[in-house]
Amino acid sequence: MIRLMKSPQSLPKPKRLKLLLIRRVSGKSMLPLLKPGQLVVASGMYHQLELESVVVIRHDNLDKIKRIRQVQADRIFVVGDNPKASLDSRSFGWLPISTVVGKVLWPRL
Repeated sequence: MIRLMKSPQSLPKPKRLKLLLIRRVSGKSMLPLLKPGQLVVASGMYHQLELESVVVIRHDNLDKIKRIRQVQADRIFVVGDNPKASLDSRSFGWLPISTVVGKVLWPRL
């Protein structure tokens, strides 16, 4: 029996694990805690997401920094600390946990 193998171009690329992410805060959604232009360091290797954790999420092809307000099974509800300036789950709803790309470590929150 001859088995045909997929060519290397058609195999899915392995997901690259990022140990640390450095992001610059854009906008005022996390004021007063995080200021526009401030750098944050996040870990891509997190074991557990907890309420009130500040995370980097990937939404609409943008990385956004938000606070986890609720966790439900495999979904999260995220908000900015400054509701008047934040586009968050109050606007776009619950997100899959897989949208989290990192948990903010520094500045220590």
